[in-house]
Amino acid sequence: MNLRDLRYILAIAEHGHFGRAAKACHVSQPTLSGQVRRLEDYLGVAIFERRTRSVVPTEVGRRILDHARQALAHADAIEGEARAARDPFAGPLRLGVIPTVGPYLMPLVLRPLRARHPMLSVELWEDVTDDLIERLRDGTLDGILVGTEVPGADLASVPLFEEPFLAVLPATHPLAHAGRLEGRDLAPDMLVLADPHCLRDQTLAACGGHDARARALRAASLETLVNMVAAEYGTMVIPMLAARVSAVRDVVVRPLVGGVGRTVRLVSRKSFQRGPALDAVADVIREAANNAMVEFLDVLSARPGSEGNAS
Repeated sequence: MNLRDLRYILAIAEHGHFGRAAKACHVSQPTLSGQVRRLEDYLGVAIFERRTRSVVPTEVGRRILDHARQALAHADAIEGEARAARDPFAGPLRLGVIPTVGPYLMPLVLRPLRARHPMLSVELWEDVTDDLIERLRDGTLDGILVGTEVPGADLASVPLFEEPFLAVLPATHPLAHAGRLEGRDLAPDMLVLADPHCLRDQTLAACGGHDARARALRAASLETLVNMVAAEYGTMVIPMLAARVSAVRDVVVRPLVGGVGRTVRLVSRKSFQRGPALDAVADVIREAANNAMVEFLDVLSARPGSEGNAS
């Protein structure tokens, strides 16, 4: 029994006909039929029930076919690992990203990354930090983009860029026309994300640890919070890249004093062998994120009195 035999029986199951399966496998029908018969003799069971005009799997044949699919998938994965070791830019790179980074950063990154490295395919997985770390450690993901430091001797963490936090207020708020604000100015009516978003703890820390109005609404997305601010339900702290695309009408965006923000990092296993591919992704992310933030700051500073709607 070998991988070729498994491909033969899967082709027969797919096409339901020896002749069509043989054509798909680029062999003659007698060759395919004989090889399948030898496999059945070796196993001591019939994999297929031969009918006049079709072929269908037997009950045990269906179970054998399930194992055959898994075996071929594992074989393909082995080849993929070897191919990636020879060329780190060949094949998919599985990248996890937290929800407060992914929607705002990755659209800036994917196009230039594809232009520079057309053979590199990035597969994205969005989740909260703890779940991403678990998937990174078990090998489901190759790297993760997070907004906090991740401890662990088995992991490598590379800082990519510093992302400032901004204040978002209703246009009618008493502080809407202020210059720079302090985080504690927002604390009395600040809205936060629900657990387990790491941004929740960071925004509370930015506001001096106050947790008053923060108990009134805990949303799952930044967009929900922005729309609640627009409805004059409270204020919020938002990362700059999110402010570029999340802010709506009837809100104003203000800087926060003291350099309040977060460091976005790329974390990977130290044992991961496609380091050059991750380095390439990191380079594009740094460039795209910093350019976008500089452009957004120019837009904010160009508004009279630093006022206006963010978009």
